[in-house]
Amino acid sequence: MRRFTRRISTVALTVTSLVVAFQSTPSANHSWNGYHWARTSNPFTVRLGDNVSSTWDSHLLVASGDWSASSVLNTLVVAGQSRTRNCKPTAGRVEVCNSTYGNNGWLGIAQIWISGSHITQGAVKMNDTYFNTATYNTPAWRQLVVCQEVGHTFGLDHQDENFDNPPLGTCMDYTSDPAPNQHPNQHDYKELETIYAHLDSTNTTSALAPRGNAFDVNAPSEWGRLMHSTRGGRAQTFERDFGNGHRLVTFVIWA
Repeated sequence: MRRFTRRISTVALTVTSLVVAFQSTPSANHSWNGYHWARTSNPFTVRLGDNVSSTWDSHLLVASGDWSASSVLNTLVVAGQSRTRNCKPTAGRVEVCNSTYGNNGWLGIAQIWISGSHITQGAVKMNDTYFNTATYNTPAWRQLVVCQEVGHTFGLDHQDENFDNPPLGTCMDYTSDPAPNQHPNQHDYKELETIYAHLDSTNTTSALAPRGNAFDVNAPSEWGRLMHSTRGGRAQTFERDFGNGHRLVTFVIWA
């Protein structure tokens, strides 16, 4: 599938899933390093800021409904607070945006800012430069990508990263056929139950965390050191360390 500063006081974690072909082995556990929203009870609610065009509105609503089927979290689509191409984050919620971001190789980006292991804010971007082409200008591709990127902002990783494997029937899977992979599956819901099995003493879904996006997280020059690369370099992980436990991790799938 083709897809895929200023020192700040929160960890900036960018998951760039660009929905492209790459090689890896399926993962039975697809928590992303245990990153999660802090909350004092379940189910909790993650607000999704709607900064998308009318073309994307229905897909965002479907994704919100799909993820709200989880027993541990709900999502609520609310008015967006980032009406800019940069899609700046807002504390305690996820801003969802679309724009023509250019021929930069990525189809969708999910960004998570974390403090310790706790997510404090997030952003999702869909690149209309590719969605305006015949290959990706379909409801199935749009639904798969927005579902997957929103899923990343809850702390989920991919179930399978091998483009050539049969579809798993989940949007957290890379495949050449988006039709079966437009929604979460039961494995995703079970993984969310595992991630959110414990409760916290604080709640990062309230607007208490500092807002920050002083650097261009789309620019490879801001990603820091290459930490991991799959065979052929189709998927890579970068880390930028700000010190004192604060860092920017960028997961990139190249077209």
